[in-house]
Amino acid sequence: MPPFNLHHPKTVEEACELASTFLANNESFDWVAGGTDLLPNYKWHINVKTHVISLANIPGLDTISMHEIGAMARLGALTTSRDVHPLIASAASKIASSLIRNNATVGGNICLDTRCFWFNQSEDWRRSIDWCHKEDCGTGSDCRVIPNQNTLCVATYQGDLAPSLMVLEGTIHIIGPNGQRNIPVEEFFQLDGITRNVLQEGEFILKVTFPEGVENRTGSYKKLRVRESWDFPEAGVASSWIAGDASTLRVASTALESIPRSHQNEIDGLESVFSSESIPQLSEAIMKSIKPVNNTALPPRYRKSMVRVLAKRSLREILGDQS
Repeated sequence: MPPFNLHHPKTVEEACELASTFLANNESFDWVAGGTDLLPNYKWHINVKTHVISLANIPGLDTISMHEIGAMARLGALTTSRDVHPLIASAASKIASSLIRNNATVGGNICLDTRCFWFNQSEDWRRSIDWCHKEDCGTGSDCRVIPNQNTLCVATYQGDLAPSLMVLEGTIHIIGPNGQRNIPVEEFFQLDGITRNVLQEGEFILKVTFPEGVENRTGSYKKLRVRESWDFPEAGVASSWIAGDASTLRVASTALESIPRSHQNEIDGLESVFSSESIPQLSEAIMKSIKPVNNTALPPRYRKSMVRVLAKRSLREILGDQS
């Protein structure tokens, strides 16, 4: 583990003051919640910063209820809670292993760093084959997945919770030295493997909230991975609706591009009302809309084809179709 300075603020205000100080002094820093993503990356010497600010000692950030989930809520607690929406509990139960879920947090999973064959390796390995665009170490290296370009990183976002939060119409509450702001989950992510999301320097996630009536939604999350536990998703599809009201249908996917993606355009393109007969058309449209690249364990063509299967299974489940 490379050296860094660890800070434990006791309040949100103190955390923001620390961030403001480091920004003013031009010192690099990271936020850490459960540390299940950040600390392994540090061990591999990936994007190591001078300071790390922990949110673990700030009270009130671990709320779990039907309409609010704090950023420090543990994934393990979500899986056993009767207060959280069943879709979120189900999605959380599919993440990693029980030991990791006991430490991993909602905020950390939302802000999960993108992953790629060429990036998630040891420093010696990356140096030996030359750097990639995501961490070029000042060399201006090209992307290793899509050669001859260094303007866009295509590392893949492999967080499980994001699509479920999207289809439940969640809102992310963000705070930093410049104050607080709120943004819909589907607008939180930016299509670039380096930028990943709209968080500005010094900002972190406080909580996720959901609208009144979310408890009336029926949801489903289907996940493709190499092993039934531990592994990151190779593809994931979440869907939800208020039974009988086709206008409330929402579908989102993850682990296929640099961001999770809402599929409202595909829903709006349905030629008929949402029903068992329209599921094949919608699943096909969702599959055609995504563009996975060759930087995870399974090949892009297979992952893309499996999106149609996952979408069908998820949509049939919320419709109550047992065929």
